[in-house]
Amino acid sequence: TAAPPAAIVARRAASASVAAAPLRRAAGCQPARSLAFAAGADPRLAVHVASRCRAASAARGTRAVATMAKKSVGDLTAADLEGKRVLVRADLNVPLDDNQNITDDTRIRAAIPTIKYLLSNGAKVILTSHLGRPKGVTPKFSLAPLVPRLSELLGIEVKKAEDVIGPEVEKLVADLANGAVLLLENVRFYKEEEKNDPEFAKKLASLADLFELDYLDGAVSNPKRPFAAIVGGSKVSSKIGVIESLLEKCDILLLGGGMIFTFYKAQGLSVGSSLVEEDKLELATSLLAKAKAKGVSLLLPSDVIIADKFAPDANSQSIAKKLAELSKKGVTTIIGGGDSVAAVEKVGVADVMSHISTGGGASLELLEGKELPGVVALDEGVM
Repeated sequence: TAAPPAAIVARRAASASVAAAPLRRAAGCQPARSLAFAAGADPRLAVHVASRCRAASAARGTRAVATMAKKSVGDLTAADLEGKRVLVRADLNVPLDDNQNITDDTRIRAAIPTIKYLLSNGAKVILTSHLGRPKGVTPKFSLAPLVPRLSELLGIEVKKAEDVIGPEVEKLVADLANGAVLLLENVRFYKEEEKNDPEFAKKLASLADLFELDYLDGAVSNPKRPFAAIVGGSKVSSKIGVIESLLEKCDILLLGGGMIFTFYKAQGLSVGSSLVEEDKLELATSLLAKAKAKGVSLLLPSDVIIADKFAPDANSQSIAKKLAELSKKGVTTIIGGGDSVAAVEKVGVADVMSHISTGGGASLELLEGKELPGVVALDEGVM
């Protein structure tokens, strides 16, 4: 049996379509964990998946952090995977130019180690992902442009289905050979995908014997100390849940981006015509007070630069370089968010970081402590 990949990538869950934070592990760091459960081989398990998704969907928004150990891809051997159909919910939501060329393949490359591990153990891999924000079937959001790059990186021909579920997809799955890969069409061509629809989840689960979802386990819920987080963004309102959750976990919380002006004004400072959420001033004050009460150092920039234009990646690249320096000194560094990931890639320090998130909003949901239906539906590991 091949050893577990050095970089295991966490991706978004297709069964109920809500994700755990997708992360990549660098050698020598706390491993991200991968989750699996049997489905499809026994129809009752597909029903079980749907019922768990329904229950989790009803509870969506709760602030409990799940810390139970889930089954890991490392727990699966060739005996478990040989000849099995494995449904992998990958995050292949890569940017494309006007000619449908991939402009940044970070997310595709991040998915490769897990796929190769499954293939090396004789699995039949069924890949599912979303791309963009289509409203129904939209040709420009097809996953077809991803096939050549996937094939190149995997070293095998990746086949693509023209749909996500249905008889034609079922036939393609039935014809898959061991060690082969089938890419399903954009899962968000179905509105049910984002609605956590149990019937849609059941149909998707019925394609496979196993479902695989990579998941970060421990780096946030049980971090090394001191634990520091950097949160940016233009508005406090979009980061309330994350900030409140991090105040329960962090020793140091650094805030940046446009949201800082709301905090400045809440402290009585002059901010000129800078962006301020007037209706969030009281919230900013309460967050500052909460941080103080919990002994968390909530830090704001000591100065700002006034300019006639805004370079969106300037600060991110500077921070990326500093984090790279810290990472080389043994600090665990986790990068999340599309702009942040792009910044570390552009600076050329992505490989130095401990973890690279490729899941966008899913990372925020995990940090907020929300229950994620795709994770709730999975089997627990053996302790």
